[in-house]
Amino acid sequence: MERGTERDAPPSPAAGNGAPTGHAGRIPLAVVVVGRDGLVSHWSTGARRLFGVPKDEAIGHPAVDLLPVSGALPDEDETPLYGTYADYDGLGPDLESSLGGRLSYPAAGRARLTVPERDRVDVLWWAYPLVGPGSERLLVLAADTAGLRRDEADGADGDMAFERIAPGFALHTDFPGAEELARRLPEILPSMSVDESARIVAQVLELGYPVLEFSQNDRVPVTPDWGVPRRAERRARRERAARAVAEGLPVPQDTADDGEDLEYAAVREHLEFLNEVSGRIGTSLDLSRTIIEVSKAVVPRFTDVAGTYLREQVVAGEGFPEGVPDTTTMWHRVALEHTDEPGRWDDVVPVGEAMPFPAHTPFFQCMTSGEPVLVPRISEEMGHAIAAQFEKRDIRPLITGRSMLVVPLKARNVVLGFMILLRHPERPVFNDMDRVTGAELAARAGLVLDNARMYTYQESVAETLQDSMLPHIPPRMAGCDIATRYLPGTLLGRVGGDWFDSVKLPGARTALVVGDVMGHGLNSAAMMGQLRTAVQTMAALDLPPAQLLRNLDDLAQRLGDNYLATCVYAVYDPIASELHIANAGHIPPVLVRAEDGHSELLDLPTGAPIGVGGVPFEAVRVRVEPGDRLVMCTDGLVEVRGEDIGVGLATLSESAAHPAASMDDACDSIIRALNTRGGRKDDVALLMARLNGIEADDVAEWRITPDPVEVPRARAAVREQLHDWGLAKLADHAELMVSELVTNAVRHSHSRPVELRLVRGDTLLCEVEDDDHELPTLLNAGPTDEFGRGLRVVSTLAREWGTSRTKAGKTVWFELTLPRR
Repeated sequence: MERGTERDAPPSPAAGNGAPTGHAGRIPLAVVVVGRDGLVSHWSTGARRLFGVPKDEAIGHPAVDLLPVSGALPDEDETPLYGTYADYDGLGPDLESSLGGRLSYPAAGRARLTVPERDRVDVLWWAYPLVGPGSERLLVLAADTAGLRRDEADGADGDMAFERIAPGFALHTDFPGAEELARRLPEILPSMSVDESARIVAQVLELGYPVLEFSQNDRVPVTPDWGVPRRAERRARRERAARAVAEGLPVPQDTADDGEDLEYAAVREHLEFLNEVSGRIGTSLDLSRTIIEVSKAVVPRFTDVAGTYLREQVVAGEGFPEGVPDTTTMWHRVALEHTDEPGRWDDVVPVGEAMPFPAHTPFFQCMTSGEPVLVPRISEEMGHAIAAQFEKRDIRPLITGRSMLVVPLKARNVVLGFMILLRHPERPVFNDMDRVTGAELAARAGLVLDNARMYTYQESVAETLQDSMLPHIPPRMAGCDIATRYLPGTLLGRVGGDWFDSVKLPGARTALVVGDVMGHGLNSAAMMGQLRTAVQTMAALDLPPAQLLRNLDDLAQRLGDNYLATCVYAVYDPIASELHIANAGHIPPVLVRAEDGHSELLDLPTGAPIGVGGVPFEAVRVRVEPGDRLVMCTDGLVEVRGEDIGVGLATLSESAAHPAASMDDACDSIIRALNTRGGRKDDVALLMARLNGIEADDVAEWRITPDPVEVPRARAAVREQLHDWGLAKLADHAELMVSELVTNAVRHSHSRPVELRLVRGDTLLCEVEDDDHELPTLLNAGPTDEFGRGLRVVSTLAREWGTSRTKAGKTVWFELTLPRR
């Protein structure tokens, strides 16, 4: 015992008052925990040495057969299971006669026992009763007095001093060294959870520390000593032993004498390493960052080189088919961490390279079996085989002679990738314990990588879904320019229910719509897709805005009770310079006047949200001038938690009126002004339209009597108008297509005149309207058929064409691309 007491020195002045005179000593302790059923639940290495009973033969056996604790022994006529106990010299209050009894105070004593294959052993013991929610009933500490005898033998009266030593208890206020002992006390406890250890330590502190009493006045606190060298010493001894085994030499005596302690130290070190790695990886769900964390966690403590390879689909954030990888599977080198000089590895095996692995390599064996592959030393032959995969790069000097461990990165029994771990030749080779550690490391890393992969995959799916549901609106429509912005929400992923759209309507008009499905996530996005499709369909029927919202509300109620959305729908007529707008519970649009730059929130009937049902919708008409800008958005842009929405609407109006060089710049200004206030969690849809209008000189209209003789007049009028506009190059095609459409309209018209209109804008638009509600269809006309070729001609020559119903009948239209000037 390294106790350094002062009992041979003159007593201190306080000794006569019962104050302690010793300093904390160190003594190897046996630690035993007894459960409520009286069976041993923990048996330390020190207990095996002291009592001569292996751990597997002690755990689960009655404590009364194993421990020389007062009151816990069997009757005298019974023989204990292991050894014989005799000459009991109890000190302090005894335990009750059975472990089944209740003990509320500690007990201590000394016993002499016979241990198999050993002489009689003198034992000091301390017993602590444990109470609480755990299964532990009794904590027993025991020590061999032989160490004390050796220490005291050097003194003149060593034996006499030994006989006076007895175990006892003292509170931490009774002797020096209490703080150090309080720090070390948890080390004597078995591996338990933090809560369990804290509960037991608290009870030990309350009942009193274990001490050695030399007299009435001299007491020395006992500091437990596991008998295991410090971590650095243990590591050095383990490496010496491993090196000796690898070289075929005898194991050094200093490493062989305490094989069990060395094994315990090695296991504990590996567990500490795994715990440390687990705390360093998985700090985020970013796949790239997670890969780097995994690589840096193992270098240099566990290995000197760590190369990480992942499946191509994992890197891309995509799903991949189940099953075992094969020789065609591409593996991306995503990380390389090493302790060599900079550039030595990076030039030969650069990060980002993708390659398959042949079937004869240990890498293929690892990724197909899903088990670690250990190569103690890479031979010249294996180094050559591995280097053959790297065209024009000789990797043999980097790998030959090194120890290699290949561990799979897998989750849910699917191999996502693998790590190649290499150690320098002068470092101990990987062994079976390293293989187990590497497998556990890879399992934890694989789970973290899979979480990051799934998150990346879900983000990609959500983004793709959102992008597919949002339209790609052309920047120019008839008589207006359009710019849009979409910002995903910051709360529940990138999927939401906000949308915008624009639809081409007859008469060179454009429908503009912005909507917001209540809620977040995939359900809202799915509903948004249905509503947007419905708006597209009903807009193509040229329904008035109020009627369109009415039909949309009916549809939402048929889809389900929980389908609610707000929507504002506007139809811009560039010829009449007019907006026709209806609102369904949405925030009002902002109109910025080009004349003076003044902005205003349009005063619209609010209306109820889509899906409420049973409420009317109203539409209003707003006069506009060329150059005016209409700004429509969802409430995610203007609404901030804890702030009145009026503040956001005022900021929207102010920022919309700010001059900008382009439509895109104007949208960005609005986003910056409203997105910097903080607190935004909802997604945002923003649509801005500059209403350019169409001049009267760019529109030509004719009313044609439904008589076949009027068709030649229509052709002549179109040719003349195109010559006046300087579009003579389009006259032949336009005249032919107008002839076909007007002929068809005259044939099917009932009483109203046929209306023909040409509009010159970014394209040449031609519309023919009659009072017949049946839409024409594209037919395949045979050689002898008299009809069915008109629309085929239009479809062949036109840039774009279509049909739509109107209140009075139908409109057939086509567009031609204007010639370059």
